[in-house]
Order: sequence, then structure tokens, then C-alpha cells
Amino acid sequence: MSDEYLHGVRVTEISEGTRTVRTVATAIIGIVCTADDADAETFPLNKAILTTNPESLMGKAGKGGTLYRTLEAISTVVRTPCVIVRVPEDEEHLTANLIGTIGEDGVGTGMKAFLSAQSTLGVKPRIFAIPQLDTLDVATQLVAVAKKLHGMAYIKCHANNKEEAVAYRRNFGDREAFLIYGDFTNFNTHKNATDTAYATAYAAGLRAYTDKEIGWHKTISNMTIDGVSGVTKAISFDIQDSSTDANFLNSKEISCAINFNGFRIWGSRTCATDKLFAFEQYTRTAQIIRDTIGEAYDWAIDKPLTPILVKDMLEMINSKFRFWKSQGYVVGGSAWIDWGENSKDTLKDGQFYIKYDYCPVPSLENLNLKQYITDRYLVDFASQVAAA
Repeated sequence: MSDEYLHGVRVTEISEGTRTVRTVATAIIGIVCTADDADAETFPLNKAILTTNPESLMGKAGKGGTLYRTLEAISTVVRTPCVIVRVPEDEEHLTANLIGTIGEDGVGTGMKAFLSAQSTLGVKPRIFAIPQLDTLDVATQLVAVAKKLHGMAYIKCHANNKEEAVAYRRNFGDREAFLIYGDFTNFNTHKNATDTAYATAYAAGLRAYTDKEIGWHKTISNMTIDGVSGVTKAISFDIQDSSTDANFLNSKEISCAINFNGFRIWGSRTCATDKLFAFEQYTRTAQIIRDTIGEAYDWAIDKPLTPILVKDMLEMINSKFRFWKSQGYVVGGSAWIDWGENSKDTLKDGQFYIKYDYCPVPSLENLNLKQYITDRYLVDFASQVAAA
């Protein structure tokens, strides 16, 4: 409060009330595709564009390359914002085009356009795929982008069989990488024939749909996928048999495209070396909580560090955790102050520390049912006969 002399009434507006924390937008997809015959005005080369409805742009996506089929797959599953980058199909430079560069103006091309999407388009993509074109060189770079943006990269496992798939899996060790073996198939109206339907595009759509309709605490595994009619890999599957191809691949942190009471992606595990983030939803939960809480305090920076401010900041986190728990997004979570870290010298230097923990919701990956045979129901057989 100012101590300037005033012969009258001074009113000071206090805005120290507890503020709500808004969860960051999660269902925003980032894709890089090719299509030399796409409308150049709608899809300029090497420039990120934003659409809130990918289906509305399919008519201008051309017939060649991967753009049309990718938009078709995503829009079959969900209507959600997409950041789209179209690159030249030039085979000799395709890998370089997909990876992209950062220009002198700080704006990226290829997948690196995602890094500047917040400033150029006002959105931050968190779900990534480069369907069909994500070779090892491209995929590892996409994971690096996903790490920077706290997102998930859905990657094709380029392998001819399950043994090669396991060898390919060894190239990844990050929680942001979600590997899928095999694709789906469906009818390609442009080719008038059955064609490959990109599993990674459907996975990206499923992730966005799940975020919007169920929550980021649910994996994309075991959700039916509409619009496909077959799979490209003959993967053996039996929900009660551990000796199948699908179970073998899942045990190696590789998900797969299967046909089981409908077409599905089967498997929930990431490529994380740290087993605390072995499941997709563990990683997703960590990312969303980190960004939601981290971005909620812009209003507090440079305010006077008062006890009321500290209590407000603490209650913001605890209130959000209560909400997330009530909605089933987390098992629990809470924030507290460790006064050992907040010494007078720390406070004097304008620093303050708040700690919080959380418990993500596990997936039911392995249900164990125990079956017994017994004769105890025959004990009163005579009375059952009499009552019949």
C-alpha cells in the first residue's frame, strides 16, 4: 500500500483470492505428410497450418502421398484440432524434409514446425505421428520433438516379423515413444482397391478421442476402431494364451494392430527405460499434470511474496488434485511446503518452493481369475429335488 499523503479515502483493490487451474489442452495432433497434388494454398509446403476439423480439408488434400489417408484415419476417429505440415515428396531429400530445420526467423519446417506452433498458431500439439514415413531416422527425431513438447509420438515398428520388431524396439528408450507393429487395411477410393490404413494415424486419433471423451488417464489399447477392414500382419491372438504373437510383442513394449471382436490396437506400454512410466497413461498423466500446474502461475510471478500468496498457490494445486481425483484422473495427489528448503535466505532471494506428489491410475493389464471345482453344491441335493 502506498504511503503517499492523502487527506481523504484510499481504496485498495485486493485480488488475492484462490484462482482456478485450467487443465492444458491435450487433444491437439501434430502430423507431417506428403501430397504433391494437394491444394498449395490450403496446404503450403513446409509451413504448419491449423485446422479444427481435419475432415473439412480432405477435399483439398490431393490423392497421392500420405496426407489424404492420414486425415481420413484421424477424422474417422475424432474431430479435433490438428497442426499439419506438408513437405515435398522428393525421395532423395524426404528424410530431411520430414525432419525439417529452424529458420532464421525461429520458425521451423517439417516436424520442427511443431516447436514454434505455439507462437505461430497459438496451439501446442501433444500427439504426434508421421504415418508410413517414420523411418528410424525420422522416428528418433520425432521422439525428440515430443520430449520437448511433453507429448506422445506414435511410431510404426518397421519390421517384417516379430523377431525383427523386437530388434527394432531396441532403438528407443523414451517414455514419449509408443511403438506399433502392423497396420490396418481398408478401401482406398482413390485407388479403387484395398490399401494400407496407417495404424499410427488411427492411434493419434484415438489418443485425441480418449483425451476428449474419457480422459488422459486411459490408454488407447483395446478400443475398437471404425473404418478399417483388415490388418497387414497375421498376428496370432488369444486373450487367455500367453504364447501368442500379440502377447510376445506386448511383453517387449510393442503394441500391435489386431482383429479381436473388431479391430484394435493392443498394448499399453511405452518404450520408457524408467518403469515408473512404463504405461502410456502414466506418461500422459505426468505430462498433463506438469504442464497444467506449471502454466497456472503466470499471475503469481513478480507479486509480493506474502503468506496469503503462498496459501493461495498451495490451495490451487490441492483443489485441482481434488477435482482430478473426483473425476478418476488420478488416484490421489497433494501439495505441501517443505520449510527446510524455504529458508530466510531463499525467501530473501525471491525464491519459493512448493512440492507435490500424485499417483496415476493403473491399467488392468492382467486379470487373474481362479476357477475351482467343488462338490459342496451336492450336499443339499435331496432338498433341491424335494423343492423341484
